[in-house]
Amino acid sequence: MALFETIVNSINDFLWTYILVIMLIGIGIYFTVRMKFMQIVLLKEIFRSIFEKAPKIKGSQDISSMQAFFIGAATRIGTGNMAGVAIAITVGGPGAIFWMWFAAVLGGASAFVESTLAQIYKVRTSDGFKGGPGYYIQKQFGLKWPSRIFAFSVILSFGLIFNAVQTNTITNAFRYSFGISPIGMGVFVTILTALIIFGGVKRIARFTQIIVPIMSSFYIILALYVIVTNIADVPAALTSIMKSAFGLEQMVGGGIGAAIMNGVKRGLFSNEAGMGSAPNAAAAAHVSHPVKQGFVQLLGVFFDTLVVCSCTAFIIMLSTVETAGDLSGIEITQAAMAQHFGSWASIFLAFAIFTFAFSSIVGGYYYGEANIGFIHNTVSALFVYRITVLMMIMFGALANLQIVWTLADLSMAIMAIVNLVAIAILGKFAFAALNDYMGQRKVGKNPVFYASTIPGLKGIEWWGAEKQAIKSTNEGVENQ
Repeated sequence: MALFETIVNSINDFLWTYILVIMLIGIGIYFTVRMKFMQIVLLKEIFRSIFEKAPKIKGSQDISSMQAFFIGAATRIGTGNMAGVAIAITVGGPGAIFWMWFAAVLGGASAFVESTLAQIYKVRTSDGFKGGPGYYIQKQFGLKWPSRIFAFSVILSFGLIFNAVQTNTITNAFRYSFGISPIGMGVFVTILTALIIFGGVKRIARFTQIIVPIMSSFYIILALYVIVTNIADVPAALTSIMKSAFGLEQMVGGGIGAAIMNGVKRGLFSNEAGMGSAPNAAAAAHVSHPVKQGFVQLLGVFFDTLVVCSCTAFIIMLSTVETAGDLSGIEITQAAMAQHFGSWASIFLAFAIFTFAFSSIVGGYYYGEANIGFIHNTVSALFVYRITVLMMIMFGALANLQIVWTLADLSMAIMAIVNLVAIAILGKFAFAALNDYMGQRKVGKNPVFYASTIPGLKGIEWWGAEKQAIKSTNEGVENQ
């Protein structure tokens, strides 16, 4: 086991140190400059896109842009926002928070590009729209093997390893608050997941979709209370973040390298910008122009990191909990909450983490299932996948914190690298779509999209079916 951990750590460190961080920041800067800082300059337009009504397709149950935003927020908010932020501060010092913010601003541009591309290349099925990196890679490049690599990385990341992270966080939270053994909690979560993925107890999945936004809102309110009641200490906390971010003071695991690395890592795990996961959900929305969903996903990244992750950071930093002590991960956030509000807050957070993490387990499973078809679309392959998911959930309950998060970082790196290469090449189509959108806005139109307006697009199905596109977009104009 020690040799395995050493090998995984070495590969992980190499990918993050020499490849992924450079790619994330470099591509984020390229997109930001190429689109003239649109994630900042167009904030008013971005917010407006959320409140627009979704075009309607007869006989289909569509969601609005605002619903898409809240659904996306509910799936993003979870262990990365609470346990991940605590780990970032522990390993990289307070400066990791600054680099988390920095990565989110740049990541907003990447999220816009990948989600706009997902919309452009989406396909219509009997179950609604589907799309994502696997689709835009295969359709534009005409190659199956990159799509299969990405599909495999999604299955590995979301279906298997990320679900182990979710269970690990649940078991640590309940052990800290209630003394429940990891084995018992692991068995419970595994059985509950099995009931859902093998076709039963769908009410549980519906329950999490309702309760997650409620828990998220309550958590943000608690964090705002902590900030307001400790407002005198906020400037000192901000000063500590900035000093640590640029290596001006030595913190735990200190130095600018550790701060950047852990800030970017934990930020990506939380907001998923550039990773290629959010586009799978973004493609499902029905809008009159792909850019509208790109805006929605961009704002989702900002909300996740600049709002929710910041809430966790200030809850911890405005407490006296020792991040270099015996506590780790979610336990640090629970201890800080208990210090601010009493023991009930730690218990609340345990239940909040359960709902966040369990809904993420269900969502992660379906992300993986949706990509099985790119590799081996058979009943036996799906059965093997389901059993492996359950095994990984139990593994997460029993494994130590470090190895689980290291495996998550490794799988996330593979997935992100494939997607980042693809969107770096295909980004020009998202830029053209943005220009088309803004051009229509400037003359007072509600933007509608036709594939023929962008030369070079290949494999377009929905936007390429002109009669279908005209009908849907005209209906969208009438409904707005």
